[in-house]
Amino acid sequence: MKIVVTPRGFAKCGLDNVKTIEEAGFLVEYNDTGNAYTKEEFYEKTSDADGVIVGVELVDKEYIDSHPKLKAVVKFGVGTDNIDIEYCRQKDIFVGRTVGSNARSVAETAISFLLADSKNLYESISDTRENKWSKQTGYEIEDKVIGIVGFGAIGKKVAQMAFGLGMKVLAYDPYSIDHEAAKAFDVEMVDFEEILKRSDFVSLHIPLTKETNNFITLAQFKKMKPGAVLINTARGGIVNEEDLFAALSQNMIRSAYFDVLSSEPPKKDEPLLKLPNFYLTPHIASGSKEAEKNTADMSTKIMIEALKNHK
Repeated sequence: MKIVVTPRGFAKCGLDNVKTIEEAGFLVEYNDTGNAYTKEEFYEKTSDADGVIVGVELVDKEYIDSHPKLKAVVKFGVGTDNIDIEYCRQKDIFVGRTVGSNARSVAETAISFLLADSKNLYESISDTRENKWSKQTGYEIEDKVIGIVGFGAIGKKVAQMAFGLGMKVLAYDPYSIDHEAAKAFDVEMVDFEEILKRSDFVSLHIPLTKETNNFITLAQFKKMKPGAVLINTARGGIVNEEDLFAALSQNMIRSAYFDVLSSEPPKKDEPLLKLPNFYLTPHIASGSKEAEKNTADMSTKIMIEALKNHK
């Protein structure tokens, strides 16, 4: 059986796993080009693959139907919105993901956004580079309220860090609640309406699904505090971006810090990028050396087990 690994990060931190795969009795090929595969390259490179470890590549009905040998797909990360899970089930194709592998990295990014806003770091650094010695007054985050939407592996890490910084932590999860973790970090589990009304910071950590697409629209922005900060290190599409533009333009909320957009990279004329209170990073929240190594190790283990079980 053959395994193909498409994410570039594997070549940087997962080469130890090549030997692991080979010792398990599989052939392996991985992307060492330094560039993401095009759709054509992805289709060609995986044409005879029994298992694929993918990043952002689209594993949809078209791809699945054109790759009849496919037995297992493992996401090099957590979000599976690029994989047609239901069609994979119909075709008896295993789908796995590396839950928790990048939780600390993403959580640290969310907290760094929070701190950057509180001390006006982006503006201060930018002004200083332009020889403007302006001293903006920030604010302290102790006793501020953070509302965490999604209390999974990442959300719990954010709660732990926010609790350590002396913040009041609220959390909402539409799927399940880890009461033990909530108690450990003095987290108050509330409904989504309470998150919106009470939070100084709203941090999103839910997957993109049919239910969570456009989860936050103008209706939700109207319920948030005028000084609230929205943080999205989850997925583009969870927030309606036209409504986000309106909310930021009209100062319905203070600012928004995003690591994701519905279209990546954004178009040159993306309206949000013209706003002084919108900040975007290029989907790097999970991109730590430690997280990539964890993800490489976990995806390798999951794939080997899946293919062995398929035999």
